[in-house]
Amino acid sequence: MAGVLGMILAGGEGSRLRPLTNSRSKPSVPFGGSYRLIDFALNNFVNADLMRIYVLTQFKSQSLNRHLKKGWNISGITDRFIDAIPAQMRTGKRWYEGTADAIYQNLQFMEVSEAQQICIFGSDHIYKMDIRQMLEFHKHKGAQLTVSAIRMPASEASDFGVIEVDEQGRMIGFEEKPANPKSIPGMPGVALVSMGNYVFEAPALFAELIEDAEDVGSSHDFGKNIIPKMFPRGDVYVYDFSENFIPGEKEVTYWRDVGTIDSYWQAHMDLLEVDAPFSLYNRKWPLHTYQPPLPPATFTDSEQGKVQIIDSLVCNGSYIRGSKIKKSVLGFRTNVASDCDISESIFLGSVKIGAGCTLRRVIVDKDVDIAPGTCIGVNEFEDRQRYDVSDNGIVVIPKGAKIGY
Repeated sequence: MAGVLGMILAGGEGSRLRPLTNSRSKPSVPFGGSYRLIDFALNNFVNADLMRIYVLTQFKSQSLNRHLKKGWNISGITDRFIDAIPAQMRTGKRWYEGTADAIYQNLQFMEVSEAQQICIFGSDHIYKMDIRQMLEFHKHKGAQLTVSAIRMPASEASDFGVIEVDEQGRMIGFEEKPANPKSIPGMPGVALVSMGNYVFEAPALFAELIEDAEDVGSSHDFGKNIIPKMFPRGDVYVYDFSENFIPGEKEVTYWRDVGTIDSYWQAHMDLLEVDAPFSLYNRKWPLHTYQPPLPPATFTDSEQGKVQIIDSLVCNGSYIRGSKIKKSVLGFRTNVASDCDISESIFLGSVKIGAGCTLRRVIVDKDVDIAPGTCIGVNEFEDRQRYDVSDNGIVVIPKGAKIGY
């Protein structure tokens, strides 16, 4: 992997995840109690022994930078690094104007690395991928660009780049976010979509970026501009994600875009299924992150009742007293007083829930204090008058809020 450089696009504003992104970038949004969204991309690189990584940051990056410094600091190891790179503005005083422009503005870092292949991945999806296998496919095909792809219902494919391939895996069609996605031949109702992960041969990438930067009519985006221009030449190939193998797991098909509140909530519920489609416990594919030094979670009964924890994840530093927690994810330092009934909810950490509260399908951001006796998620009409509520009725309590006082 010495000739490979990783570039992770981590500058996303995440407007559809508000209010969770009011004070942080999308890649730094907590997930699964212990993690941040960016951790899954980083683990895919590190577990594949790809240890030269630039993380390109932009909006509200302080939380992300702090997480990388605490949890992913590998400085001092020869020729191995995970470095956060803010917008350099070397081509003018402007932010990144598209995914391709973000890479172009950091062209000098790639040139200095003398890498042969450049892996450009997003940072806001939940999945596992052994990137080495995609690189092997790329080299075997002699590709200039390889795009990873996954099958999904055509009815859900309009938010992605939809791909057509020939029998050799060569891309022969690409349409970015089409209104009517094309189905895979012989598989009606199923589309092949781009995962937003790319492996480029370095010279080809540099040439395309420079040409694109000079095009004043371009959106400077891989999906809108770079891929449509490259694939007709015949050297763009498509890597089938379903063929990726992760040690310790039977099959790899789980991939979730958590770009909306509803998809973010559903991905958490997936973690809590009896046979979860995405495992956090595979020792052969460890999921590293920053773990604060905290005592174990504590559960105690109260006079009001016995504590019940059902199908849930509870992180360190949490204290649950005489309450029922069902199918929920509780982040670090969650404090739940007695006689509470909490179900299908997500607490991002440092949350205080007063006695006698009822919460159903609620996402609670950090540093929230909810007064005793508060009910949220019980009456959707009332909730919509008071809180942020998603299309599917998921209530979101923003960071630092005091509710019911």
